[in-house]
Amino acid sequence: MRLGPMTWPMAIGKAGAIAASKKREGDGKTPLGRYRLECLYYRPDRLVLPNVPLAHHAISARLGWCDDPSAKAYNQLVHKPFSASHEDLVRQDQLYDGLIVLSHNRWPAVPGYGSAIFLHIAKHDKGELTPTQGCLALRRSDFLAMLALLTPHMEISIV
Repeated sequence: MRLGPMTWPMAIGKAGAIAASKKREGDGKTPLGRYRLECLYYRPDRLVLPNVPLAHHAISARLGWCDDPSAKAYNQLVHKPFSASHEDLVRQDQLYDGLIVLSHNRWPAVPGYGSAIFLHIAKHDKGELTPTQGCLALRRSDFLAMLALLTPHMEISIV
């Protein structure tokens, strides 16, 4: 990932990348394209934010993200308990200690075209970045450095 003069290694989907129009729920691919950075969610018990000009919200145990293509709330933040399939935003690992929602398949969300495409903190395996389920991921220190460089209305290009 490159932002201004800074460059960081980044993890992508375990199955590689694909044109956004061909992205499908659960395919493990990162959608190529240009996306708005919509907002930041973070764990205040685990992450101290720098001054961030992006809208940001604390993650609580009640928050999830709907990944069920048949649900009306598909690819949206949901409050638990929630009956349809969803990801918990509070995780035991560090991946969602900080996450930025990308605008892929959001307004409107087309059922089955991919949900929960985030820029989040990466999992490490012996120093290597571990592929994601389709998101983008940075090492924790790089994620924090990137947050400090964000500007309002910033977009990301995945090429």
